[in-house]
Amino acid sequence: MIIRNELFARNLAALRRANGFTLEEVAVRVGTTRQAVGKWELGESLPDLPHTAALAELYGVTVDALISHDESTLGYPVPPKGKHIFGIVTVGERGEIVLPERAREIFGLQRGSQLVVLGSETAGERGIALVESELMFSYAEKIMKQAGKEE
Repeated sequence: MIIRNELFARNLAALRRANGFTLEEVAVRVGTTRQAVGKWELGESLPDLPHTAALAELYGVTVDALISHDESTLGYPVPPKGKHIFGIVTVGERGEIVLPERAREIFGLQRGSQLVVLGSETAGERGIALVESELMFSYAEKIMKQAGKEE
């Protein structure tokens, strides 16, 4: 992968601002100087691998997202580590949707996988979520066990 300095620099600056850090705070947390962090954010230089990993850890993102995420193309900021936006799906005539391939890969979903559909109608929270059925049943079992202990 070729690191594009301008993307990396923009992501570093945006993440620092979003987290409310000063150049000095970032420098102390990743073990470098304020001047080095400033040069990274201006695209004048690149950090070494240990500093890149420390920056990703500090901001809670993956190294890949830190160096290659393009907010101007994708329309959203660098996502937190483990969080994904897979894109847009279209609801078919019978309510069917096709999950993006990357989502299916990450979550090991294949034909026959079962998902629980959750939803909220509350203003400001309106939305739909898909949860693997095994996980949902596991949570339900824990809740039932806890309820039995409290009686």
